[in-house]
Amino acid sequence: MTFPEVLYVPMPSKGRTFAHSRRVRLDEVGPDARLRVDAVARYLQDVASDDWADSGLSNDLTWVVRRTAVRLVEGGRWPMLGEDVTVTTWCGGYGAAWAERRSSISIDGTPHVETVALWVPIDRSGRPQRIRDEFRSMYGEACGNRKVSGRVELVEPPEGAVRRPWSLRKSDLDIVDHVNNAAQWSAVVEVAGSSIGEAVLTHHGPIEEGDDVTLVDDGSNVWLVVDGDVRVAASFRSA
Repeated sequence: MTFPEVLYVPMPSKGRTFAHSRRVRLDEVGPDARLRVDAVARYLQDVASDDWADSGLSNDLTWVVRRTAVRLVEGGRWPMLGEDVTVTTWCGGYGAAWAERRSSISIDGTPHVETVALWVPIDRSGRPQRIRDEFRSMYGEACGNRKVSGRVELVEPPEGAVRRPWSLRKSDLDIVDHVNNAAQWSAVVEVAGSSIGEAVLTHHGPIEEGDDVTLVDDGSNVWLVVDGDVRVAASFRSA
């Protein structure tokens, strides 16, 4: 499986950015005291939610993530337990019914981790919605109204990959009654540990309470499979 290519656009010199600061907590690190990648996913959810609330735009939509890529910047490292970090986010581009959110995690003003995520707005019935004019007015300047593709590629697990059961917990479920994307990142941690330099995770379908989930891995890729269907696929590289 070829490692997915992801473009990390730089932080804009103009247009909307939003930042918040936080401290790396005990439940967010592994035995080596480094921030785990599933905790990074929670950071990204939090800063995205705070940014949206601060923007003042209508809140009748729920945004669901389709793909998230995370990597260390050149010479960067994972934040450690007790360190204060700043998470800065901005729009990297958008399409007809999806938008790209770039985020950066800094320590003492220096970026160490960068991320890019593809999000889709849905209404209360779960149907995707088109990007609205108010979104483009608020976020378009930061990305220069850059257009991005909403296409995500599905790669099936190879023969001979290791398979084992993946248990779900009620605490994994989120507001739309699906296993939260940060909880799904824990499958990558299960296989790769904390020695990740770069990872890309794609959501191909929801995982719900009661699903019989199988974790599949071949050493550098991870899949979560339900009834033979790939619901989540991820690739990772070591730091």
